[in-house]
Amino acid sequence: MNLEYLQRILTNRVYDVALETPLQVAPHLSARLGNQVYFKREDLQPIFSFKLRGAYNRMVHLTNQERQRGVIAASAGNHAQGVAFSGQKLGIRTVIVMPVTTPDIKVHACRARGAEVVLYGDSYSDAEAHAYRLQAESRLVFIHPYDDPLVIAGQGTIGLEISQQMRQEEYRVFVPVGGGGLIAGIAVFLKSINPRIKIIGVEPNDSDAMFQSIRANERVTLAQVGIFVDGVAVRRVGEHTFRLAREYVDDFIQVTTDDVCAAIKDVFDDTRSIQEPAGALSVAGLKRYAVENGLTNETLVALTCGANMNFGRLRYVAERAEIGEQREALFAVTIPEQPGSFKRFCRAVGRRNITEFNYRYAPRPEAHIFVGIQLEHMEQRTAIISDLEQAGYAVLDLTQNEMAIVHLRHMVGGRAPEAVDERLYSFEFPERPGALLQFLESLDESWNISLFHYRNQGSAHGRVLAGIQVPADDMTRFTDSLARLGYRYENENENLAYQLFLR
Repeated sequence: MNLEYLQRILTNRVYDVALETPLQVAPHLSARLGNQVYFKREDLQPIFSFKLRGAYNRMVHLTNQERQRGVIAASAGNHAQGVAFSGQKLGIRTVIVMPVTTPDIKVHACRARGAEVVLYGDSYSDAEAHAYRLQAESRLVFIHPYDDPLVIAGQGTIGLEISQQMRQEEYRVFVPVGGGGLIAGIAVFLKSINPRIKIIGVEPNDSDAMFQSIRANERVTLAQVGIFVDGVAVRRVGEHTFRLAREYVDDFIQVTTDDVCAAIKDVFDDTRSIQEPAGALSVAGLKRYAVENGLTNETLVALTCGANMNFGRLRYVAERAEIGEQREALFAVTIPEQPGSFKRFCRAVGRRNITEFNYRYAPRPEAHIFVGIQLEHMEQRTAIISDLEQAGYAVLDLTQNEMAIVHLRHMVGGRAPEAVDERLYSFEFPERPGALLQFLESLDESWNISLFHYRNQGSAHGRVLAGIQVPADDMTRFTDSLARLGYRYENENENLAYQLFLR
């Protein structure tokens, strides 16, 4: 069967519409990592994503009868654009079901190419289920984004190009993984012609369905997926893609949201192009894999595979990139509440650059300040803590404290002793019209909101920090209401940052 994939890749039709994209050296990242790093620039395709290859290769093989019926697809964005582009090129009616959380830039791009867009659900899995319902009603042909041999073969043409562009016999290729169509196509081609090539799958640590499936030796369905890297937010991988990945993929690596944000900056530094989160995912994996495995003087290839970034999301990326690159450290430091304390603290910091400093006066012997300090390298964080402690300061490292990074840095200084029975929770919900109102309306009016912080950061999900006054004898009813709400939440009452600054 795998010979059939090689034949499909070698006899593809993708170049009717797709470009042979360059394999471009990344000089800055290569120097930093001590390896020769290349970017396979799939973000340069006409729809700014590799997805055009698989979608067109599938649709160009439709029968005349199927073309007359039209097609339907479910997608978080880029496959949708590939289907819409192909439909416009081939004169085929296209219906696209997309999650409500899909960035506007992708929705508008599909509609501009004549596609009928239906927005439904919060994730790809929600959209897919609705698309199948619509397909059953309308007899449209379903164009799967990844679990189709012709789609897999279309994506596999990237492997064909890499094999022709790369002169070395041994190298590692880092491939983003969602449903698995991209890595299946690339892996089956490259490993078949040269087993010495290593294929590494890269997934977000909150959307790693392929890794979990490989480890379990069967396809698993994730209970939920993160939606920042929306292009790979898939709860269950494909049947065909799972079989091929299990056979041909050498290893997997998981990365964080901050890793991805830092990788977006890395790609920009070397190319002056801006990737969407899924587009920079393999670069994030390449960096982490190289460091964790001590790779030096090796040839590493990462797919920069999508540039459909909502401009508003850049605010979030910029805020998190420095932390993902570990170029900024955040601390809570206790200093005496007396004149001259700030000056003495700054002397203890020395010539290091202070990136953030938050404080508000309160009538007590000690003050807690929130401070950010720029790092030249990640090991410097430990040295800063040591220097401050030797100077007599109590220091709490908040660099990896999610609540402090997202919310508390904007709220430092407020305490409310009169807010009895305050319960602090952080919430996450799909960023869509009415979501915040739905959250507020779920709370009983008898529970007073004593603290509230929300900021739209241009991401696919909204985040709220809320203090709610709930008497102890009412906690059962309160937790039941949270369960009915259905949003992801965390109890932050024991968070040390909360206890220092807000409690």
